[in-house]
Amino acid sequence: MKRLSVFLCTALLITSCGTSQNNKQQDKEDLSATYAATITSDELKEALYTYASDDFEGRKTGEPGQKKAVNFLKDHYESLGIESPIAKGDYFQDIPESFFSNKAKASENVVAYIKGSEKPDEIIVISAHLDHIGVNGNGKINNGADDDGSGTVAILEIAEAFKKAANEGHGPKRSILFLHVTGEEIGLFGSRYYTDVDPIFPLENTVADLNIDMIGRVDKKHEDNRNYVYLIGSDKLSTELHNISEEVNKKYINMDFDYKYNDDNDPNRFYYRSDHYNFAKNNIPVIFYFNGTHDDYHRPSDTPDKIQYDLLETRARLVFHTAWELANRKERIKLD
Repeated sequence: MKRLSVFLCTALLITSCGTSQNNKQQDKEDLSATYAATITSDELKEALYTYASDDFEGRKTGEPGQKKAVNFLKDHYESLGIESPIAKGDYFQDIPESFFSNKAKASENVVAYIKGSEKPDEIIVISAHLDHIGVNGNGKINNGADDDGSGTVAILEIAEAFKKAANEGHGPKRSILFLHVTGEEIGLFGSRYYTDVDPIFPLENTVADLNIDMIGRVDKKHEDNRNYVYLIGSDKLSTELHNISEEVNKKYINMDFDYKYNDDNDPNRFYYRSDHYNFAKNNIPVIFYFNGTHDDYHRPSDTPDKIQYDLLETRARLVFHTAWELANRKERIKLD
């Protein structure tokens, strides 16, 4: 009986330890899903109805409405307790008027970051442009709800999810830079200033850029299938990044990836037309998330009421899951 008792106790201990290990592994695997679930359509909608409101006057680079926009972003990061990588309370990367080739007044990128717990010098950039095209000659405001209000508020929600994880002891192993760039509509000026003039973190330490530019709508090609997003650039510099992107999607989202605009011969040349390109030209792997153009593109009719917020939520969660994987995987992704 004594031997049987010892055997049973040992078996129970092994089973208990095994169960504990399995639970820990399961908990680890579920963390990304847990924090992605904090990205909600309601919060995205609330932020976008402010960010793409008439008060922001179309967010034209260097103009008063754009200044309101950058202060809105700054206030949001401060309210969440997400720090600036520049200095305490300083979320603006100032860009002088002389840099804009007579196209705009002085402006600023908005930057915030969460420091990595194990590899803080390795940086994942999540970017979107904060500007739009302002007011038409007839006085009509181009609110830019999709372009790129959708990407802007997606980053705010992604940042909030990462901050909640960090507050609960599950911060990213690598640092995350939330980069809102100015001057995109007039020539990718803000991202070019960051990469070519004043990279806050060394470019050689930058692992990847996930760039979000228009993810709140559906184009004509996909009117019968909303469950899609265009991906551009994912395989241009790193096959590993492309494969990770595919795997993350299949595991968490199962969205249709359309690579139409990733073709080197794409006449639209979208690969060269958003802010990821300034990272790509510096051999930094990129993914550009895009819903395609629509009839309201660059018109006053690009308004918040036309955004499909459930779809915006899903696409924002996709970017979060991808960033989570890149930030927490053991090895840094490799260039081909």
